[in-house]
Amino acid sequence: MLKIGLTGNIGSGKTTVAQVFELLGIPVFYADDEAKKVMVTDQVLIEGIKQTFGEEAYFNDGSLNRKYISGIVFNNKAELEKLNALVHPAVFRAFDSFDQLHKEAPYVIREAAILFESGSYKMCDRAIMITAPLETRIVRVMERDGISRADVESREARQLSQDEKLKLANDVIINDGKQLVIPQVIALHELYLSLAHH
Repeated sequence: MLKIGLTGNIGSGKTTVAQVFELLGIPVFYADDEAKKVMVTDQVLIEGIKQTFGEEAYFNDGSLNRKYISGIVFNNKAELEKLNALVHPAVFRAFDSFDQLHKEAPYVIREAAILFESGSYKMCDRAIMITAPLETRIVRVMERDGISRADVESREARQLSQDEKLKLANDVIINDGKQLVIPQVIALHELYLSLAHH
């Protein structure tokens, strides 16, 4: 079974592309959703967060005190790195379990905003980068999340640039609003099926 990483900068359309792969019957692991999940289900991670950030990191009912955690890591790179160093291994563990569940599939997709930044692309056989012009992406996110241009730009600035990611990617999907995405996904799907059978 092949493992295919899927990423793109903010507003590039990762979720849309991932859903097309799902329609083709391919299992998709959504790393960002999974990260939220493991923070309240993975005991090793929960203990690590409590030890690093204090018992206040969780409410009595076991739910995560997001506001408290965000307050610590939001503008503090060192604290954010500490949190990521705890969360990433838990997400990797969840991905391994996901693989076990889908052993029959020819390939699985690992959708992650920080596929390259977290190093998780190294655990994939190939990586797809979804690209779109910066202006197109900014407008999409402003409309989708109802946030200001400055907010989108600051989120964008926290990710590796599109050009840096393209150097690390094996495959590219262009989602600029002009080219059709579905035929590009189908072409990659056929490529991965042929690679998986060899």
